[in-house]
Amino acid sequence: MTPRYGGLALEIVVPVFNEEAVLENSISRLAEYLTHEMPSTWKITIADNASTDRTPVIAAQLSEQLPNVEYRRLEVKGRGFALRDAWGASKAKVLAYLDVDLSTDLAALPPLVAPLLSGHSDISIGTRLGQSSRVSRGPKREFISRSYNFLLRRTMQVRFSDAQCGFKAIRADVAKRLLPHVEDNGWFFDTELLIIAERSGLRIHEIPVDWIDDPDSRVNIQQTAIDDIRGMVRVAGSLIRGSIPVAAIYAELGRRPIVPPCRPSFFGQVIRFGLVGAVSTLAFALLYLLFQGPLGAQQANFLALLLTAVGNTAANRRFTFGISGPARLFTQQFQGLIIFLLAWAITSSSLLVLHGINLDAAPSTELLTLTAANVFATLMRFVLLRTWVFRIRRGAELSAVVGLQPVGQSAL
Repeated sequence: MTPRYGGLALEIVVPVFNEEAVLENSISRLAEYLTHEMPSTWKITIADNASTDRTPVIAAQLSEQLPNVEYRRLEVKGRGFALRDAWGASKAKVLAYLDVDLSTDLAALPPLVAPLLSGHSDISIGTRLGQSSRVSRGPKREFISRSYNFLLRRTMQVRFSDAQCGFKAIRADVAKRLLPHVEDNGWFFDTELLIIAERSGLRIHEIPVDWIDDPDSRVNIQQTAIDDIRGMVRVAGSLIRGSIPVAAIYAELGRRPIVPPCRPSFFGQVIRFGLVGAVSTLAFALLYLLFQGPLGAQQANFLALLLTAVGNTAANRRFTFGISGPARLFTQQFQGLIIFLLAWAITSSSLLVLHGINLDAAPSTELLTLTAANVFATLMRFVLLRTWVFRIRRGAELSAVVGLQPVGQSAL
C-alpha cells in the first residue's frame, strides 16, 4: 500500500452501500486503470456506509489483495458522511471520488485531476451536460437532471453545469477549508460544496465525460429532488445571513481579478443601466408574449418580470456598478428581488387600471401599458440600486473588506 505521507498525489474515494454485486469488478477495473494510466502516486479508499450485505467482506479482501487499496467503514449511511470521513483523514494532495458503478469513462480521470495537481484549479468536476459529452440514459433521468441544474443555476446564480455527476476532485487544502461549512451529508453534499466554492471565488474546472446510466440505480429520485430543493433554500438563507464566511474564504483562497475593475462614473452608470434596461425590457416583452396565451396577463407579467429581474440584477451588479467577487452577492440579489416586487406592484396596478377602463383590452394594448409602466419602474430601479443595493459603504465596513477587494470596489 502506498504510504500515507505528503508525497501521495491522489486519493480516490469510492462510497459504497450494499454493493456486493459490482464492488469487486469495479475496484479491480479502477486499480488496473490507475496502474497503467496514472503517472502520479495514487490510492483507492473504499468508504463503506453501514452495508448489511457482503460488501464489508469483499472490500476487506480487496484491500488485502490489491496494492494501494484501503477499506474504511462507517456505521452510518450517506455519501457526504463517507467523503467527509475519508477526505478528512487523507494525506493526499488531491482528493477525488467516483460512483462505484463506474458510469463515467475512466479515461476522464487524468484530465480531471491534472489541473488540481498543477494548482491551476481548486475543484474539478465531470459534466454530462457539455456539448461534447456522450451520455446514455433514459429520457426521464435526462429531463430531471437538466431541470435540476437549470433551477440551480437560475436560483443560486452559479455557472457550473452539472452538480450531481459522481465524478469530482478537489485540492486537499481547499477541502479542509470548505468541508466545515457543508452541512448536508447525503446527495446534496456535492451541490452544497460547489455552491460555497463558487461563491467564495474558487476556480471550478469542468470536463465533458462519457457516461452510461446504471439501470440498477437505487436512488429515490423524488425524495432526492425534495431534499435538494430544501438544501438550496437552506444554503441561500445561510449566504444571505452571512453565516458562511465566503468573504474570508475568498481572501484566503480566491483568485483576484487580473485587472481590478473601477466603479464607473455616474454618467457611465446611467448609460450602462440604460443598455441593461433596454435588453431587459426586450426580454420581458418576448417572455410576456410567450406566456400570455397559456397563463393570462397577470401570471405572464409576474413570471416574465421575475425571470428578467434576476438577470437584470446580476448584469447591473457587474456591468453597471463594476462589482465582482462573492461579497454580498446573495444579499444584493435578495434586495434586487424586493425591487422586483415593487416593480411588479407598479406594472400589475397598471394592468388593473387598464382592465378597469377596458375589460377586453387587446394583448398589444396590454403590452403598451406594461411597457410604459416598466419605464417608470426602471427609473425607480436605478435609484434604488444606486442608493441602496450597490451604494458605497464607508466607515467600519470599508475597513473590514479593504484587504479583500481592490480599493475601487472595496466599499461595495
